Amino acid sequence: MPLWVATLLAAAAGTVMLVAFPPYGWWWAAPVAVALAAAAVHGRRLRAGFGLGTLTGALFFTPLLSWTNLHTGMVPWLLLSTLQALFIGLLGAATAWISGLRARAWVWAPAVAALWTAQEALRDRAPFGGFPWGRLAFSQDTSPLLRLASLGGAPLVTFVVALTGALLAVPFIRDASTSRGAADTTVTPGWFRRVKPFTGPFTGPVAAAVIVVAALLVPVHRAAGPGVYVAVVQGNVPRLGLDFNEQRRAVLDNHVRATVELGRKVTEGGARRPDLIVWPENSSDIDPLRNADAAAAIATAARAVGVPILVGAVLSDPAVGVENAGLVWEPDVDAAGNPRQGGVSARYTKRHPVPFAETMPLRDIARIVSKEVDRVSDMTPGHTPGVLRVGPAVVGDVICFEVAYDGLVRDTVTGGAQLLAVQTNNATFDEAEARQQLAMVRLRAVEHGRDALMASTVGISAFADPSGGTSDETRFNAGAVIMRELHLGSGRTVATTVGAGPEYVIVMLGIGALVAAAAVRRRIRQHPASPTEEDA
Repeated sequence: MPLWVATLLAAAAGTVMLVAFPPYGWWWAAPVAVALAAAAVHGRRLRAGFGLGTLTGALFFTPLLSWTNLHTGMVPWLLLSTLQALFIGLLGAATAWISGLRARAWVWAPAVAALWTAQEALRDRAPFGGFPWGRLAFSQDTSPLLRLASLGGAPLVTFVVALTGALLAVPFIRDASTSRGAADTTVTPGWFRRVKPFTGPFTGPVAAAVIVVAALLVPVHRAAGPGVYVAVVQGNVPRLGLDFNEQRRAVLDNHVRATVELGRKVTEGGARRPDLIVWPENSSDIDPLRNADAAAAIATAARAVGVPILVGAVLSDPAVGVENAGLVWEPDVDAAGNPRQGGVSARYTKRHPVPFAETMPLRDIARIVSKEVDRVSDMTPGHTPGVLRVGPAVVGDVICFEVAYDGLVRDTVTGGAQLLAVQTNNATFDEAEARQQLAMVRLRAVEHGRDALMASTVGISAFADPSGGTSDETRFNAGAVIMRELHLGSGRTVATTVGAGPEYVIVMLGIGALVAAAAVRRRIRQHPASPTEEDA
């Protein structure tokens, strides 16, 4: 197709992909975006594929990550968006490279899907530990394809979303190698000729529809253990923004006040007593292990209800450094008012501090980019999974952006977690970011067959179940207390059992596709087309 048409398709792909994600949530737009992007780069040189892919990525990531611009300025936002767009550029080049495989679409479509998954695998890990935001899987929180997470986690969901998109594209793109004779038996490798082509123009879209419908047949792994009654306290902050740290006593008091009020309602018979309470990340940015006033305030809250609280706290130990932690705070009286040993019984330290937010790589260079750099302390990472005994439940604790990383969630479940708790602070972002994060929580609940919750300082807090549904979603930038009976899980889904295996297999498939495309291209060079034919 003419380059100007390809450019329009690439631009449309980025915009269409954006609306697949919360707050829009049109999950079906993700396969359509993949189809548009694949069509745009098909038959192009690597350089053009990279440029078109980068255009798609820029028009996707720049608005998707606009919440990073709210309080830090435009430059960090644009740098992050550009970096992420370059990964889509690499994907565009790789997809252009395999254009010769279109002669057998049953090979080409899975190859496109494998390259999408491989791009995400790379982006999830590099640089500085990766940034997994915007994975195709995270757009599918209301899609039938979400059920596939129980079989192969987020990588499998991404693969199938991209596969359906590639199948949608098949009728609209030609075999890029036909004009140069690659479909001829003297040119096409023998293994490639043995793969049967599509039998009709609508086979691809029909196959895509069948895949989506078939996903509804995948069973969900429901948590079937004993019920526990869980309360989530969303205390809210006086003001949104980076200066929430300067309001830390007010934020702590908000959570204490809401918990004490819950205790009053329990005592008066107006509310059922929970078995445990979860506060969000940063609910106590005053270190309660070193500040007696903060410790006394949390103890008051725990005593008011008589059950343990999972507290999100920032710890500052000169010997260790600054840590982002979840503390299990036991009450000093039980539910019957009898004295007991109170205080911290277990703790989890966040293992993946967010680069440029909780740790600052290349600080001197970053200071040139943004004057806000020195607000960021280099937090000390933890080294053990967040598997915590909180009252009658073993909770898998992950903090904020950790929910986006497959392994950090998985090893809490393999470590014995019976339900998942995501402690987060969205006070420096907006509702769109919070909803994008909640979509990840929904996927993790399905992936591991565990009831889950998200506890946020300002919203959105909610409960999620292994079918992907949510309940009791709170409003953004408001105080709230939500309560629900969750069930403890003990079994393992296929995804939990196989771990990163499906991702490795899919990535190897993508690498194999690149090698196969090289073989086709080598045959084409050995049998060159006439000088009047276009060079793909």
